Amino acid sequence: MTTAPPPAGATPPAPASSPTPPPAGPPAFLGLRTAVILVAATVVGLVAGTLTFFSTRSPAGAVLAGLTAFGASVLGLHQLIARTAD
Repeated sequence: MTTAPPPAGATPPAPASSPTPPPAGPPAFLGLRTAVILVAATVVGLVAGTLTFFSTRSPAGAVLAGLTAFGASVLGLHQLIARTAD
């Protein structure tokens, strides 16, 4: 069974359109790179602070060591993790 060609001057049916993308929400508060750097630096700071506390039993020294490790890690990871080319 074959179909007859459309009559002359008839327009072919339009192809199905792609689905409409969802509406754009508000922009992200932090980018993925920034979130990864901050989470990794937090882990490093917590580990350094915990080990310092177990070593010295000084809460103030542990907090100082943890904050120092956090800051140094942020700077180091900022240099280490590349930005994406946009």
